[in-house]
This record gives sequence, structure tokens and C-alpha cells, in this order.
Amino acid sequence: MCTVCGCGQGEARLETTEQGKTGHKPGEHGHVHTHAHSHADGTMHTHAHEHHHQHARAGGHAHDHSHDHGHRHDHAPGVIDYGRGPARAHAPGLSQARMLQIEQDILAKNDAFAAANRARFEAHGILALNVVSSPGSGKTTLLTETIRALKANRDVAVIEGDQQTSNDADRIRAAGASAIQINTGKGCHLDGHMIGHAVDHLQPKDGSVLFIENVGNLVCPAAFDLGEAHRVVVLSVTEGEDKPLKYPDMFHTADLLLLSKVDLLPHLDFDVEACVANARRINRRIKVLPVSAKTGEGMEAWIAWLDAARMLAFPARVERSAAMPGS
Repeated sequence: MCTVCGCGQGEARLETTEQGKTGHKPGEHGHVHTHAHSHADGTMHTHAHEHHHQHARAGGHAHDHSHDHGHRHDHAPGVIDYGRGPARAHAPGLSQARMLQIEQDILAKNDAFAAANRARFEAHGILALNVVSSPGSGKTTLLTETIRALKANRDVAVIEGDQQTSNDADRIRAAGASAIQINTGKGCHLDGHMIGHAVDHLQPKDGSVLFIENVGNLVCPAAFDLGEAHRVVVLSVTEGEDKPLKYPDMFHTADLLLLSKVDLLPHLDFDVEACVANARRINRRIKVLPVSAKTGEGMEAWIAWLDAARMLAFPARVERSAAMPGS
């Protein structure tokens, strides 16, 4: 379970890109300790065991860690099940001090996974973006239009997070990007370990843009670093201009606010200036871009922001790419 937010984290499942292959390269991502098995019916499952040994990770550093995950065989085709357990609320009888210690331990472990992810992204020139929002904000549609705008000149990959279904990953692939789906079951957010495991399978290309579409809510994902370079929060004009004040942690940790579905403004009583002011009350440095995936309004500014973020993170790599014939 996730003691920090109370969600049941036990049902996280990861799609496979090819049956019978884990996509994991030994030593490339140290925190994945799964064993894959194929069955006669073509399904695949993995399970994890406790390990105490070293793995080299990006940058040539080695680190010790251990995992002790339960396992359950899952026979859904094309899905890896890397740990199941019953959903529980905060355990009764625990003192407040003990709960705080458990939460600190969970977040510390997640931060270690996130740091390994970040080192890996930096070593391979991958611009990773954690895209967060409420359900129905339009972030998947925004991503499909972004992919169509980017794919001619940049490699794009997407990790999709939802409690169930692979609908969004299917839409992403149809738009022209590689994608992998994480189903979190009762879990309400992605975490650093899930992302590391997904990257092992997805294998985004060096120099690519990696979008991580988090599970839809404005609460729990705020607490979990995934190793991203930037957190992008998407807020639809249909949701109300007071959302930054209601969910301050999410807006406080975001670098960019994409105000989506602005094509609907003529039909709504939504105060854009009030929304921006509320967001900047929480986070003075947050940048705000109004966008519409339907009409294309603001999409050029969004693409320009992505290019600037990539240039800032990897100036030498971007300059080399721009100098190549045909770029």
C-alpha cells in the first residue's frame, strides 16, 4: 500500500512490448529485480525477490539496495504484474510518529529510485516530463497533438499511467510515438520504481522526449518524484479557476501550467486572469500557457517551451543534432 496517501499500490501492472522479453539490460537500471516467465498460452509474468548485491547504473556508479516484493502470477496477455497486495487504508493503532516515519521511509526510497531515473535520463540526453492533471483535463489529447507536431524532428516516447485499461497508450501509439502502459490498480499515482521498470521495457532513444502521463488526480502524484526534468500540470478551463488554491502542492511543484481547452472559453464563466493569479500565489515562478488541442491555439508556444527546456538541459546534444544534415 501507499502509506503516504492511503492508496492501494498492490496492483501495478506493466504492459510488455514483446512477449517473452523483459527489455531489461543487466546493469542498466539497478533497481529492477524481476524474473520473467513465458507460458504455453503466450502470456508473461514476472515476480521479484529480495536481492542484496550491486548493480552499475548510468554514469558508471554502483549502488546497493534490496527489494522484498510479493509476487503473483498474472495471465493477462501482454501484461507484466510486478507485485500485488491488498489495498489498505492507514493502519489502525499506529502512532502519529510511527506513521510519519513510515511516510518518510517510503518517500526516501522513492527518491532514491527517482535519482537513479534522473541520472539515466541525463546520461542519455532524454528530456523527461511528468504530466499531471485531474481526470478529463484533456492531457492525452494534448499529448497526441504534441506528438504529431514533434515526431517529424524528434523521437518521442510516452509512459502512460492509469488505474485500468490501455486506451490512452493505444491512442499515443496511433499518434506515432512509442508507448507503454502502467496500470496501477487501486494505486492513485506513479512512483520512481514503476518508471524505472517501464523505461527498461520502453527503451526511449537517446536524445528523445519522454512524456510520463501520470494517473489523473491533483493530490497524490504531487508527493512522488519520478526523476523528471520538469513537472507540467494541465488544468482545463472547465475545472474552475480556484484549483491551484485547492490543490497547492501540485501547483507548487510544477514548472509549467498548461491551461487547456481554451477554445471553450466563450461558452464558460471562467476567469483566466484569476486562475493565473491563483497559480502564482502558490508558485511565483510557474509559467502559464493557454492551449487548445482542438484549434491549435498556443501549441506553437508549448512546442517552443519544450525546445527551450531541451536546449537548457542538453545544449551540446541539441547543437550537434541541429548541425546534422537534414535536421
